[in-house]
Amino acid sequence: MWKILAILLCLTALILLVVMICDSNRFVKVSYRISDRRLKKNCRVVLLADLHNKSYGKHNEKLLAAIKSSNPDLILCAGDLITSRSGKSMEHAKELVRAISAEYPFYYANGNHEYRIYREPQTYGKMGASYRAFLKGNHVRILENGSILLPEYGIRITGLDLPREYYQKLDRTKLESKTISRMVGHADRNDFQVLLAHNPVFFDAYAGWGADLTLSGHIHGGIVRIPGIGGVISTSYRLFPKYDGGYYEQNQKKMIVSRGLGSHTIPVRLFNPAELVVIDLVTEE
Repeated sequence: MWKILAILLCLTALILLVVMICDSNRFVKVSYRISDRRLKKNCRVVLLADLHNKSYGKHNEKLLAAIKSSNPDLILCAGDLITSRSGKSMEHAKELVRAISAEYPFYYANGNHEYRIYREPQTYGKMGASYRAFLKGNHVRILENGSILLPEYGIRITGLDLPREYYQKLDRTKLESKTISRMVGHADRNDFQVLLAHNPVFFDAYAGWGADLTLSGHIHGGIVRIPGIGGVISTSYRLFPKYDGGYYEQNQKKMIVSRGLGSHTIPVRLFNPAELVVIDLVTEE
């Protein structure tokens, strides 16, 4: 009996290990469709989040091929394409950015990792200045508490640059809608307002501010997912995060949370492959 049990446990552990290795090195494409009367024409968006300098194939060729096959009108980044580790190479992220920014309009909002390298040169040296110069040199529009209007689509995109206190692992600072207004101004009521906000836990504040669609990441899908239950632990080490990945809605305001394209501190995924998110924004008929 004990021998049979031991064999079953070993087989289970082996299966979980194989799944973990596979899920940690693959991505799936997920699609969403959102309609609104203020949209002037259809727009296909590819959302990138939490790549953390991972490469799928040489020069990220697999990820690049998946992006190109989606035929997007523009690329939006919800942060953390790189990892804030002093001296760590950013080349995989740069290769991807260099390739897609040459073909598509690219709008980039910071995650907590970009925030660190830009604002803490005493820790990260010239890493932030170098990366910022690279993005600008490749015609990437950085949205740091700034907005851009795309009049041909009727879309306004705002990038929210949250300070480090909003990413604390234990005692998180509360975010209010009025704080967002002080940081980025008021939401656009006439055009379709998209908010790039890396941390999804503040959905109430984003919706209250007036974001018609919030695009986030950060949680990495809960790292380990239990089928039928969801993500187990967030990147802030909180169990069973509410917004672990997918589509959410409240009071007609919507949020899409990418499960991310890479990992860093806990470098594994289980029943939780990485995601490339494609969103069709369509006019109401």
